[in-house]
Amino acid sequence: MMTITCEGRRLSFERPVAVAEALKAFELNETVPFLGAFVAGKVRGLKDMVEKDAVLRPITFQDEEGRRIYERSLRFILLMAVRRCFPDVRVRIEHSIGYGLYFNLQDRRVLQADAQLIEQHMRRIVEEDLPFVRTRWTKQQAVDYFTALGWKDKAELLRYRPFDFFTIYQCDDLCEYFYGAMLPSTGMTSAFSIRFHPPGLILQMPSPADPTVPAPYVSRPKHMATFYESNAWCKVLECRNAADLNGMIAGGGIREFIRVNEALHDKALAGIAEDIYNMNSRAVFVAGPSSSGKTTTANRLKVHLRTLGKQPVIISMDNFYLSNDQKPLDEEGKPDYESLYALDIPLFRQCMRDLLDGKKVEMPIYDFNIGGRSKETIPMTLRDHQMLIVEGIHGLNPALHEGFDKSEICKFYLSELTCLNLDDHNRIRTTDARLLRRVVRDYLTRGASPERTLSMWKSVRAGEEKWIFPYQEQADVIFNTALHYELPVMRLYAYELL
Repeated sequence: MMTITCEGRRLSFERPVAVAEALKAFELNETVPFLGAFVAGKVRGLKDMVEKDAVLRPITFQDEEGRRIYERSLRFILLMAVRRCFPDVRVRIEHSIGYGLYFNLQDRRVLQADAQLIEQHMRRIVEEDLPFVRTRWTKQQAVDYFTALGWKDKAELLRYRPFDFFTIYQCDDLCEYFYGAMLPSTGMTSAFSIRFHPPGLILQMPSPADPTVPAPYVSRPKHMATFYESNAWCKVLECRNAADLNGMIAGGGIREFIRVNEALHDKALAGIAEDIYNMNSRAVFVAGPSSSGKTTTANRLKVHLRTLGKQPVIISMDNFYLSNDQKPLDEEGKPDYESLYALDIPLFRQCMRDLLDGKKVEMPIYDFNIGGRSKETIPMTLRDHQMLIVEGIHGLNPALHEGFDKSEICKFYLSELTCLNLDDHNRIRTTDARLLRRVVRDYLTRGASPERTLSMWKSVRAGEEKWIFPYQEQADVIFNTALHYELPVMRLYAYELL
């Protein structure tokens, strides 16, 4: 016998028991379907077996991991449908766009009718309720299978895996590897739609607010344009998937690759600096989510603006935080650093206005060690040839721009929009890349353990969804801070930490 604990209750089971059966035995109030469970802290699918005493927590679509399980299963169905419609056409899944996934059909001009045809076939596969069967393969089996299928990108990547065996999922006549748990069958993924978005298509998924229907599509033309530019960089760098990068490292070409990558970044920032100069902007608001590279980019932008005769002064919004006893509280009753109202907005606006008007300002200093404002201040006055670079997560929020003429400010949004894939069907999530950056940064510069950084991430992500992402399309400029070589560099620091 073994004991499983779930939501404070304990039940005894014969060994082993499937996760779905264990959840059913607890007779939980299931307002939304269970998609999996955390078993002893690890993500497990509903068909996975629990074989010893464990704490079990249900995973639903409200959980990030639940949405990932749903997405993996839906991607598999997408590949099956495209294979039925166009047997010789390869799919490449590029990136997220809101609650959707942008993908293209390689070497095929996409038509409006293609969206309708693929969705029809996907719905037939859902109605068939085909099982996702988990099997154990050797690495060589997988390499041979994907090579024969023509998926050389996946076969090449698997050659680098340090394990001889791993899990493959099979559905109907197709096998695939998606780096995580799947749903038991295709019938559990009925909420989706396919949208024509030339030159590709969008697989629209539900939002956490209502998992029963696909989320409404929200157009983000600036966001998409930035991804198009970044994908063009991938072609220049001849690096679209992880296997391409691994091959470059193994072949000794990484140094030149880094130099070309840096040159592309530098060229783009130089162009942005010229645009800001021509706009005659007096203040640049640099905004973006956590670990998007705001501080680094602000300093690099400062250098480019100096070559144009400007002398920018960088100001961090962090210095305008209210003391902890004045900040709004999050759902756990802790100071909410992600909220716009954690900032002293009136003081911020007054200081920025006075600086641009040539007045002397006593700039505040926030001390994170005491959770409040330091008694010391920094006296500051802007001279005629100087301008402001204001850096902080809320830089695009209209509440901070009151009192400024639109011609005075440039709204500069940046994020880590990773365009490097693991393979054509497995993207590297931008949120995961930012989290990796933050884990390394917090450890090296703030002495914070990975556990502490990870414990804060849910709150950080909730703040981004509420306070940052809704304003990104209001930016005058969007810049992608992702560097194609950064993941292998991060690995040197993060692998042992994690």
